[in-house]
Amino acid sequence: MADRQRPSMPLLRNLHMTLQQKHEALKSLLREMESLLVAYSGGVDSALLLAVAHSVLGDKTLAVTGNSASLAQRERAAAADLAKLLGVEHCFIDTEEVASPDYAANPVNRCYYCKSELYSKLREVADQRGLKHIVNGTNVDDLGDHRPGLVSAREANVRSPLCEAEFTKQDVRDLARQLGLPIWDKPAMPCLSSRIPYEQPVTPEKLAMIEQAEDVLIALGFKQMRVRHLGDTARIELPAEDLPRFYKENLFEPVLKRFLEIGFKRVTVDPEGFRSGRLNEESFA
Repeated sequence: MADRQRPSMPLLRNLHMTLQQKHEALKSLLREMESLLVAYSGGVDSALLLAVAHSVLGDKTLAVTGNSASLAQRERAAAADLAKLLGVEHCFIDTEEVASPDYAANPVNRCYYCKSELYSKLREVADQRGLKHIVNGTNVDDLGDHRPGLVSAREANVRSPLCEAEFTKQDVRDLARQLGLPIWDKPAMPCLSSRIPYEQPVTPEKLAMIEQAEDVLIALGFKQMRVRHLGDTARIELPAEDLPRFYKENLFEPVLKRFLEIGFKRVTVDPEGFRSGRLNEESFA
C-alpha cells in the first residue's frame, strides 16, 4: 500500500554514534538549512527539534502549529507556553482537515489527508516568510510504524532532521532532558481523531466528546490515557499500573457520571490497560 511506504531518507545507520555526536550532526544539518519552519505540535520530538534549531539559527526559525478540532485545547495551550519559554516565534494556522470528506471518512490512511492539508498551509507560510525549509519531528523509530503522514511529508519535500541525524525516540528524550526541556518525558499525545476506529466517521462532535472525557481523567491526575469513541460507548484505557488506583479510589462512578453528561451512553474500562497504537493493531490484525 502506498500509504505505508517509508520516506526516502539517508538512513545508513551508524549504531555506534553517541548522543553527543548525533546532537552535533543535528546542529550541522540545521545550520546548513539557513532558515526553516518547524511543524511544531508541542510534543517532545518537535519541541527538541525546535529548541536545537533556535539555538543555531536564532530568529531564522519559526514554529507553526496547525489548529483544528482534532487538536485538544490543552495541547494548544501547552504548545504555546513551551514556545514562549524557548523564546521562539510561534504562530497557529487554521487547518480544515476535519471538513474534508477524505479525512472525515476515517480511512486507514486518514493521517495522509491531515498532513497534506497541514503541509500545504505550512508551505504558504514558509514562502511568505522566505524560509527555505519545512521540517518535522519524525525520528527513526517512527519509520517502522503505520504512519501515512510520512508519505505526505515526502510529497511536500518536508525534511526530518531527527531522522537524518539518526535520533531514536530514546535519544530525543535523553537530549531533551539534558537541554532542560520540561516535557522531556511527556507521553505521546496524537490527535483526537486517533481515538476513533478506522472507517467510523470523524466529526467535530465526536472530537469534542473525546476531549472533554480525557480532560476529566487528566483532572484526576492521570497523565497518560486514551478515551476511545466506540459509537455510544467510551472505552477508557489507562496504563496497567494506574488501574489499581482507579478502582481503589472508586473513581469509576464519578467518571461514569461525567461521561454520561458529555453524551456517552456506556462506559467501559479496558482491563488490558493502555497501549500506544492499539487501534492500529486492531485494524490490521
